[in-house]
Amino acid sequence: MKQIALYIHIPFCESKCYYCDFNSFAGKNELIETYTNALIKEINHYREKLSEYQISTVFFGGGTPSILASNHISLIMESITSNFSVSKNAEISIEANPGTLNKLKLQSYRDSGINRLSMGLQSCNNAYLKELGRIHTYKEFISNLEDARKVGFKNINVDLMFALPNMKIKEWEKCLIEINDLEIPHISAYSLIWEDGTKFQQLKYDGYIKPIDEDLELEMYHLTIEFLKNKGYSHYEISNYAKKGYQCKHNITYWKNQNYVGLGAGAHSYYENKRFNNANKIQDYIALTNKGNSPVKNTMPQTGTVLACRKNTDSLAAAVENVISISRADEISETMFLGLRMTKGILVEEFAKRFNESPLAIYKNELEKLREQKLILFDDKSIKLTQKGIDLSNIVFCEFV
Repeated sequence: MKQIALYIHIPFCESKCYYCDFNSFAGKNELIETYTNALIKEINHYREKLSEYQISTVFFGGGTPSILASNHISLIMESITSNFSVSKNAEISIEANPGTLNKLKLQSYRDSGINRLSMGLQSCNNAYLKELGRIHTYKEFISNLEDARKVGFKNINVDLMFALPNMKIKEWEKCLIEINDLEIPHISAYSLIWEDGTKFQQLKYDGYIKPIDEDLELEMYHLTIEFLKNKGYSHYEISNYAKKGYQCKHNITYWKNQNYVGLGAGAHSYYENKRFNNANKIQDYIALTNKGNSPVKNTMPQTGTVLACRKNTDSLAAAVENVISISRADEISETMFLGLRMTKGILVEEFAKRFNESPLAIYKNELEKLREQKLILFDDKSIKLTQKGIDLSNIVFCEFV
């Protein structure tokens, strides 16, 4: 069977973090019950559409999926397994924030089939957690981590954030040391992005806070790479590090530009050469789904990719809007710059098999230019970024748009 990934969006939060521009909402918990029912209806809607596919990965993202009661997550999982063919080896992840977890909830996740936990720690420093608008402490994270391991979670990711206002490199190094001591098999480490419409962006505009020096940010990034490599982590994607056997299969689906379906408010999909997204607002999503209508956002059809060349390319969904049909040229372009996010890069034979043409021929001029600039390395087997290319990855990606 053909393989496909499934993304489930849970848009609820206890409070909105100051840096967050994701499709998430605080103070709407009274809608959780009706939202769960609407989500199950959308899952039922895809039963026939995905009948020829096997679900290779499932990812509950948000928002804060762990804000839901355990029975809501169980109901969604039951709907997924009853409507779709789910691989016996499927990676099934849930994002969870410390402060919204307990041992009973974690046990329920395991019982429902969830086998990977992604914990949004962000910082080991309570002062920084407060400045970020997080609702938890580092101690709560440690307690939740211990409970997760007690109920059987082994595949665990921790999200961390560096380049915070006034952060010193020694503070970041101390956090890396503490996380390494906890023997967590996967770490996602991102520099702070000042997104439009966030509280951080407004505070920056008003002069209350400012970004750290770019050279210091780059120093923190290089420290992260070297420190984690020395501790046995593979730096397999620009911002992701894993012990052997713990790379995130779901995110690799995105970076390989493979099919995925997103369900829930604001969720994005790449399915049968089309990109589309659901209505963003929770109430709109519920209303459309309950009426038996598709919750897909009603946008003006466009042909071609409108992927932006921007600093934050971690989330394809954040950069893609209003795209309907994906041409072969678009697919080739997106496959190139998304694949280059992975440190192993683009495998020439795999690319040629997919498109019946070698990337070395399609992008001959661009590749030579980037090699002269020491941003890229390539031979007849692979195309990948140099360390300088990783540091300046957005410049490289724009060559393929």
